[in-house]
Amino acid sequence: MPARLFEFVWGVLHRKGGSAFCTHITACRISGGLFHSGRKVVISVCTVDGLVQKAEIMDESSMARAVTRISFEMIERNKGTDSLCLIGLFSRGAVLAKRIAARIAEIDGGEIPVGLLDITPFRDDKPRGGCPDNSEIPFDITDKRVVIVDDVIFTGRTARAAIDGIMFRGRPMLIQLAALVDRGHRELPIRADYIGKNLPTSREETVKVLVRELDGCDKVVIYTQCPAE
Repeated sequence: MPARLFEFVWGVLHRKGGSAFCTHITACRISGGLFHSGRKVVISVCTVDGLVQKAEIMDESSMARAVTRISFEMIERNKGTDSLCLIGLFSRGAVLAKRIAARIAEIDGGEIPVGLLDITPFRDDKPRGGCPDNSEIPFDITDKRVVIVDDVIFTGRTARAAIDGIMFRGRPMLIQLAALVDRGHRELPIRADYIGKNLPTSREETVKVLVRELDGCDKVVIYTQCPAE
């Protein structure tokens, strides 16, 4: 079948067996063909970014279990929730921080303050002072136990920028780091204190965390470069 360009709505929802799932594509090139096997349609897809899905690593239930496990670990390591607050990194880290805070509240009964941090002004590949700060942290972090929450930890540069962004606002008692996925390849001496899943990857691969609040579904997917035509 000749390659054709198809336009898809981002996060199109499908219905299967009464439960929702989605395909996470904006536009794609169909290469090879489309096959129907029973109830499942299998498509060879290269996204508009030049990527093709290699594997789905986590689904909705495994992501929920990871959030629950991280929540219990935070309570145990910090001996409760006194002085604990979460700072989620835009944008999917912010979603995960809210989920963790809600799960901790269910477990421990205490409400955990959640802030949203925009690391753009603190990135090491951009000049300082040239970017607006869209962070939303409506509480004082001084003397707090701050947990940075991100979706994927990779080189460690995002976490480093987040630490700078937090220290710019005050002097916390301590800073911890939580990530749903640790894919390795660190370039800075930074490690996560809480990890949902350790995922060995190559540098050529791309890991995307999808969340229903932004993408219409919950899953973690590995993408690779599309083969050359």
